[in-house]
Amino acid sequence: MDDKKPARPRVGDLTSGPIPRTLLLFALPVLGSNVLQSLNGSINAVWVGRFLGEAALTATSNANLVLFLILGTVFGIGMAATILVAQSVGARDLPEAKRIVGTSATFFFLVSVLFAVCGWIWVDAILSGLGTPADALPLARSYLRIIFVAVPMMNLLSFVMTVLRGAGDSRTPFIFMALAVVLDVVLNPLLIRGIGPFPELGIAGSATSTLIGQTVSVIAILIVLYVRKHPLRLAGADLALLRPDPALLRIVVFKGIPMGLQMIVISAAALTVMGIVNSYGSQVAAAYGIAAQLWTYIQMPALAIGAAVSSMAAQNVGAGRWDRIGRVAASGIGFNLVLTGALVALLFVFDRPVLSLFLSNDNAAIDIAAHINRVASWSFILFGITIVLFATVRATGAVMPPLIILIISVLFIRTGFAYSMRSVIGQEALWWSFPAGSIASLALAAAYYRFGRWRTMHMIEVRPAAGEPPDTGLGVPRQRANLAPETPAG
Repeated sequence: MDDKKPARPRVGDLTSGPIPRTLLLFALPVLGSNVLQSLNGSINAVWVGRFLGEAALTATSNANLVLFLILGTVFGIGMAATILVAQSVGARDLPEAKRIVGTSATFFFLVSVLFAVCGWIWVDAILSGLGTPADALPLARSYLRIIFVAVPMMNLLSFVMTVLRGAGDSRTPFIFMALAVVLDVVLNPLLIRGIGPFPELGIAGSATSTLIGQTVSVIAILIVLYVRKHPLRLAGADLALLRPDPALLRIVVFKGIPMGLQMIVISAAALTVMGIVNSYGSQVAAAYGIAAQLWTYIQMPALAIGAAVSSMAAQNVGAGRWDRIGRVAASGIGFNLVLTGALVALLFVFDRPVLSLFLSNDNAAIDIAAHINRVASWSFILFGITIVLFATVRATGAVMPPLIILIISVLFIRTGFAYSMRSVIGQEALWWSFPAGSIASLALAAAYYRFGRWRTMHMIEVRPAAGEPPDTGLGVPRQRANLAPETPAG
């Protein structure tokens, strides 16, 4: 390969340059992608609710819960592959990065196809298990079956985007996420109502628009990567790397499962709290539901910064630049304090005008929602710091401690506080359970960051290889990354 040609694309280097500027520029497209995904869901809910009514909206809500659980299951595997790719890129080992991409892509796609087939077959059992209302069941079945068809493409797009971020590129994923969202939003009403040349598909049209958007976007991003001759593309003899390497696959799976379980833990805690909230009546439930929807946007900067910190720290781990890891974490914490803090402050100042958009005819519910925000919203600044610390330690392969910390702080402390303190302070226990959980998670995460063994861990072992070609397409001498033995407690 002659990588000295001017047109030769290179992966993004996150191991040099000013850390705060590099981190912010990397995080902004990730934040944009998160915002687009949330807006996509909200806009599509508007189309479904306006055109098809409450039963259809209930159907999509139930179906999306199933989809979230599926995506959460494979999320961790994608994150493990991303960290491995980032470490290999940081170590300037292109062949190892390609091997990781090949093994992970095949496994990721096969698991997605398995989910799609099983979901299609047992869709009725799944919806019945969720307790889907009878009037929404036929609609949910029609919607979810098409969503299951879309799952392989949705997961493949997610995988390609996370791998590119591990390789230091967050702009390309943002562009193609925008493409998928625009197609979904535009096609949704056309396919629901049969406007113009489009068939009238009802609720199935909403799911079909998602299928089309995801499929077009993943095909387009793959075409662009191959046309641009991206260093991590698999072509020619490299296609043999699609055959999974058992040793590498073991690392991807065993490191990925704990990261996927973190999403499941958070979801389980949210469902538990929601069950308690429902016991206080529809007014309190509506107020909490709107507050929780606003919290989704409050957490977006921290999630984007966490993803950027994870990729940046992993590349520096691979490069052996441990002198930069602490500064990456400190910069991430600083940006979280500024960005999340600003959103929380804006919510404190403009909470009632914002809440009135959702609860315009119910002043009592607005009062409750405003109170919930005053008690709980500031705690997401603390949880944002926890996310940054988790992202830093995960970059070395330390995935079990963050999971254990979440189980303790979110499942035990947050839900335990909500249950046990209701007899003392009533429904206030629900709102104060969020600060209690966030304080606990931050304290435990900070203790592990300061005293834990994560700095001694590694997912790959990098060492020079004598007699190998001097250039790999990454612009520096090649090194070989060999699989490291599993390290306990990580």
